[in-house]
Amino acid sequence: MTRPLTIDDLYRFEIPGDPALSPDGERVAYTLTTQDAGNDRVIRSIWEVRGGGGPARRLTRGPADTAPRWSPDGAWLAFLRDGQLHLLSADGGEAVALTTSADRPAGAGIPVWSPDGSRIAFAAPEAHRADSAPVVIDALGWKADGAGLIGSLRRQLFVVEVESGEFVQLTEGDRHVGSPSWSPDGTRLAYPAQTTPDAAVFGPSAAHVVGVGENAPEPRRVGPADGLAGPVSWFPDGSALLVVGRASFGVGHSELLRQPLDGSAPVYLSAALDRNVMGGGPGYPGAIPQFHGDGIVFCARDRGATRLYRVDAAGISASPLPAGTGVSGCSVAAKAGRAAVVLCDPTRFAEVVLLDLDAWSSGERPARLTDHMARSMPEIALHPVTEREFSISDGTVVHGMITRAADTPPGGPLLVDVHGGPHNAWAPHSDPVHLYHQELASLGWTILTLNVRASDGYGEAFYTAAVGAWGETDEQDVLQPVAALVDEGLVDQERIALTGYSYGGYLTCWLSTRTDLFAAVVPGGVLVALTSMAGTSEEGHLIADHEIGDPERMTELSPLSHADAVRAPTLILHGGADDTCPVGQAEQWFHALRTRDVPAQLVVYPGSSHLFLLDGRPSHREDYSRRLVEWVTTHTNR
Repeated sequence: MTRPLTIDDLYRFEIPGDPALSPDGERVAYTLTTQDAGNDRVIRSIWEVRGGGGPARRLTRGPADTAPRWSPDGAWLAFLRDGQLHLLSADGGEAVALTTSADRPAGAGIPVWSPDGSRIAFAAPEAHRADSAPVVIDALGWKADGAGLIGSLRRQLFVVEVESGEFVQLTEGDRHVGSPSWSPDGTRLAYPAQTTPDAAVFGPSAAHVVGVGENAPEPRRVGPADGLAGPVSWFPDGSALLVVGRASFGVGHSELLRQPLDGSAPVYLSAALDRNVMGGGPGYPGAIPQFHGDGIVFCARDRGATRLYRVDAAGISASPLPAGTGVSGCSVAAKAGRAAVVLCDPTRFAEVVLLDLDAWSSGERPARLTDHMARSMPEIALHPVTEREFSISDGTVVHGMITRAADTPPGGPLLVDVHGGPHNAWAPHSDPVHLYHQELASLGWTILTLNVRASDGYGEAFYTAAVGAWGETDEQDVLQPVAALVDEGLVDQERIALTGYSYGGYLTCWLSTRTDLFAAVVPGGVLVALTSMAGTSEEGHLIADHEIGDPERMTELSPLSHADAVRAPTLILHGGADDTCPVGQAEQWFHALRTRDVPAQLVVYPGSSHLFLLDGRPSHREDYSRRLVEWVTTHTNR
C-alpha cells in the first residue's frame, strides 16, 4: 500500500548530492543529507556506491561532512568536516585532519587536488572574526547571506601540502576569489575573482591566473574586467580557460566561454543553445563543465529543469537522460567515459545514476545506483505533476505545472505559487522543499506553479523580459492562467490563495495590491521596499543598478507604495538572519498592513538565512509548511 507524502515525512528524507566519480569510473562518493529531529539539525555524511552495483554504504557519520573529492590516483578522498580539510583512505579507516581550527581558524574550502596529488588548493576566508568583535565597514560587500556581517574579510586562495600540512596564501586584497582549478602541468591556478576593490558580493568578476611555488608569477586577470566569471577550469592542453560567465556584467544568461590566456575576447561556445549555463549552487542546480574526449559536458536550464548537454566540433547535443528529469550534480571520469549524475524525476527525489558518455548519442538510459527514497520512505507516492502552457493576451506563452491528487474533483481550492529569483524556475520533477504542495493536494487542492516572464529556461529574451518592470510585466502571467483554470471549472474562484518566496514573495505582495482575487496570501522571504532593499541587501546594488535601474521606478514598483489597496488576509514568513531580503522588509510590510486593519501575521524564524527552506533547521522548515497550510485552508473555507 502506498500513501501520499506529508509534512511529517521531512524527517525521513535522504537526499544525495555533490557526486565525485573516481578516476577509474568505478566508485561514486557523494554527500547524503538527512535530518536529525532530536537535535533539530541537518546531518551531512559521505557515502559511496559502486558503479558495478551493490548497496550504497556510509563512509563517514557527519554531522557536517561535505565536498568529497578523489585524489588523481583514486587512493584518497579529501572532504570538508566542519569546514576543515580531512583525508580518508579509499581502503577505509578513520579520517585524518589536514587543516585544523588551530592553523586555519577561518576554515578551508572545497578541495581541489593538484595533478600529481601532492597539494590541495582551496578558496576560503582569509581570517576568522570573533562573533563579538566590532565589524569595520569601509567598502561594499560587508554582509553575505548565511555568513552574516563579514566587514572587510574576503575569501582568498590557499594551497596546502598533503604530506606536511603546510599551507601558503596565494592571493590578498579587497576582492573575493572563487574556487580554483589547477593547470594540467600543476604550475598555475585559475580562479574567478572580483575586479574592483569596492565591489559588493555580486559585482563584476573575471578569470584570473596565479603561479604556484617559489618565484611564481603574481596573480593576473585574463578575462574582461567588466564581465562575470563563475566556475573556471583549464582546457586539457593548457591553452585556454573554460569559464561559465559573461563578457559584460548585467542581467542575462551565463555562457560557456573559451577564455584565451592572453586576455583577448572570449569565444562563446554555448550561444547557439540560447539557454542559461548552470554552474551549480544552492537553489540553482547544475555542475561545473567538464571535458570528455574532444567535447565538454555541461549543464543548462531548459523549460525549468537543469539538463545535461555536450558541445564539440559537431555542435551542441542534449544528453539521453529521460524527459521530465533534472540534474543537480555531475562528475565526469574522462578516461573511463562515464559520468556520475544526481538526477531527480517525477516519482522520486534525487538519486545517483551512472551515464555512459561514450554512448551519448545512442539514447541509452543511465543506470540508477542509489534508491534512497525507496529505502527511507518505501510506502510514499508523490502526487502527479502535469505540464501545461497558457497563452497570455499579448502572445506570450507561459509554461506551468499543475499538481493535484488523481481523484480530486473539479471546483476545489487553488494555491498559486510564484518562484524566486526572479531568474529561477519551477521544474516538472519532484520537489522535496515545498512540502505544502503535497499536503494540500492530499486535502483536495490544486497547486499551480508558473514560470512567468524572467524565468530561466526559455531563452534570454524571456529571461530579461521583466528588467525595469518587475510586477508590471509578469502580473498577467499569473492572473490570466488562473482565470483560465476558473473558466474551465477546474477550481473555485472564491477559494484561491497565493504564495511565493523571495522574488515570489515580492510578486505575491505586488499582486495583493493589484487585485482582490486572492482569498489568502502568504509571502515568504519578502521584498516590498526596493529603495531600502538597495542599501541593506547583499544583492541591493544588483537590483538597483541592473534589475530596475531607475530610482523613480524603484518607488513605483515597490509594493509598499501601494499598500493601501491590500485587503487579503496575509501571513508573512521570514528568516531572522536573512541578508538577501533583510527581515526589515517583512517588518515594514506587516506594519503597513496592520496599521490599515488588514488581517496579518508575521512569523520570524530566528537565526535562519534566506535559504533556510533548503537546508535550515528542520523544525523551521516544518513550521513554514504547516503555517502556510493552516492559513490558506482557514481563509478559503466556505
